[in-house]
Amino acid sequence: MRTETLSANLNLVVGTMSRLQLLQSLNHEDVGLNPSAETLLDNPIFDEIKPQTIAVTERTVGELGLPTGAPLPQILQAAQQQGLHLCPPTTGPYLRLAWLSQPNAPDTVMSNGRAPSGSVTVAAAPLSQDAAYPKGFYLRVIDRRLWLRGFRCDDLHPWSPDDRFVFTMATPSTAR
Repeated sequence: MRTETLSANLNLVVGTMSRLQLLQSLNHEDVGLNPSAETLLDNPIFDEIKPQTIAVTERTVGELGLPTGAPLPQILQAAQQQGLHLCPPTTGPYLRLAWLSQPNAPDTVMSNGRAPSGSVTVAAAPLSQDAAYPKGFYLRVIDRRLWLRGFRCDDLHPWSPDDRFVFTMATPSTAR
């Protein structure tokens, strides 16, 4: 896999492990989790084993044709117009385990009301409509440590043109 970005398509199989196996795999790779990621991983969807093969690709908000940035609904609409789709909600942990060579973030700021530098957000449908529940996952490397972090935002939150998202290239298929 390329170390800079996921611009090249990456075939990824998700939904192959039980929640316990997934947590053990993340622990084995010393992946840090914030409380929001732990909340997401507690969702019953991670109890289901439904293997799917997806082709993921990365785009910045600017590459989606939004040069001044945009809120999430507009980003997702622009991605759909380019033939990109939402990832399955379980993609975050599997992508973290597959992308061990993500570059180190240029700073260690964890949260400042915007996507942290060096982060890649997984575009997926939220697991809950509750505003207090985390919206989804993002991946980041801080001081050479891999992180899978959950985030919260509303539909008005502005994303920068440099913010990076991962999408699927086609509708997920059942893995064989």
